Amino acid sequence: MLSTAIIALREGLEASLIVGILVAYLVKTERRHLLRALWSGVFLAITASLAFGAFLSYTSAELTTQGEELFAGVTALTAVGLVTWMVFWMQRAARGLRDELHGKAENALLAGPIALAIASFAAVSREGLETSLFLYTNFKTVGPFGAPTIGLILGLAVSVLLGYGIYNRSVKINLGKFFTYSGVALIVVAAGVLAHGILELQKFGFLPGAHAFAWELTSTFSEDSLIASLISGTIGFGVSMTWLQLAIWALYLGVTVRGYLAAPKKVKTLLHA
Repeated sequence: MLSTAIIALREGLEASLIVGILVAYLVKTERRHLLRALWSGVFLAITASLAFGAFLSYTSAELTTQGEELFAGVTALTAVGLVTWMVFWMQRAARGLRDELHGKAENALLAGPIALAIASFAAVSREGLETSLFLYTNFKTVGPFGAPTIGLILGLAVSVLLGYGIYNRSVKINLGKFFTYSGVALIVVAAGVLAHGILELQKFGFLPGAHAFAWELTSTFSEDSLIASLISGTIGFGVSMTWLQLAIWALYLGVTVRGYLAAPKKVKTLLHA
């Protein structure tokens, strides 16, 4: 529940801020009549993201055991790469994001409402498709039902409420600190997803060491036990873990967190004019 809530909260708030910036721009420039076109693009982006998540789940379910292992491994590595890139991108680009979106919206307005809908679709779908992929791979790591689903719903709900509160200025939070802390948490979750992807590729035979365990505690702890679920859902460790999984998990986490915290912090309150 915790890992999916972190993903949904962080990515959902980014999408909410993007929508808020676009809505605020139309309201400020007295173009409220174009809000319907903007929301149409947002709705299409959400629909596309849900469809992409459903496609991933359906494809995985239809594959053979070996095919599913390869598919899960490749999607996990792809998701980790995208999320890592987006975390660093947001840190660098957040300061100029409002002006960039304003510029794209103004250019779209010159071409009409359809162009505005396409612009809002493109802005939101980038976050939505990435989130769908990352959530799919995380569900494969911690389980697709129960607590993870609750975490997803709670995270998205809180992100929408926070985004609306920031838009109407009834909620004031330090977005710099929020994105820094949530970015580190997201990297930790990504490390767990990466370790799971490595294991799937080991099972498939693409990587060696599938039976070289750093620890193997299945006789002591069930994978469905509370302790195992807590550890898996927070830092990504399973009841069994190979040496290759552990090495790549530690390398990714150490290098990425260090680079992220060492980079200049440029996030500020994005919605303020």
